[in-house]
Amino acid sequence: MSMSFGETAQTNGTDCFAISVVFKEGKLGRSWKQAGTTSEFLGEIVATQSARSGLVYSEARHAIIYLVNELLENAIKFCSPGDVEVRCSLANSTFELAVINMISPERIPGLQMLIEELTTRDPGDLLLERIEANAADETSSASGLGILTLMNDYGARMGWHFSDAPTGGASVLRTQASLSLT
Repeated sequence: MSMSFGETAQTNGTDCFAISVVFKEGKLGRSWKQAGTTSEFLGEIVATQSARSGLVYSEARHAIIYLVNELLENAIKFCSPGDVEVRCSLANSTFELAVINMISPERIPGLQMLIEELTTRDPGDLLLERIEANAADETSSASGLGILTLMNDYGARMGWHFSDAPTGGASVLRTQASLSLT
């Protein structure tokens, strides 16, 4: 099974500033605190690099932290056993991020329905609908508000690619985002 949604092509080639971080499955486990710490770390490093290119450091740092934290939290929250990998790059004022994790087959249909809606509807309209729906139902946890905020408020271009895992069982989910820092 191989299926893609949204914009999955990365444009930053080999001539760019790049970082990769892998959260190995093991005794330390994975937690949302790791997502926050990692996003702060990557935001600081990449924003410092972007400031050398004349971009506004504080704006770049804030946008990168929000983007990394949102995608990494989602990967940790919905991940099946296995590693979580974060790859990011910066070239020509474009920050690109890929978060790769394993996902169980039973989660895929619901996630694909959500992604289909996120990629085919207007993000602004859908964001307002989801905010209203979440206000009415405090137990809602899979609304896509974070992704919609990235798309609507930050202009992030998003993509998702599902593929078979080499070992069978779970599938590989690659969530990608591209963000202009200008």
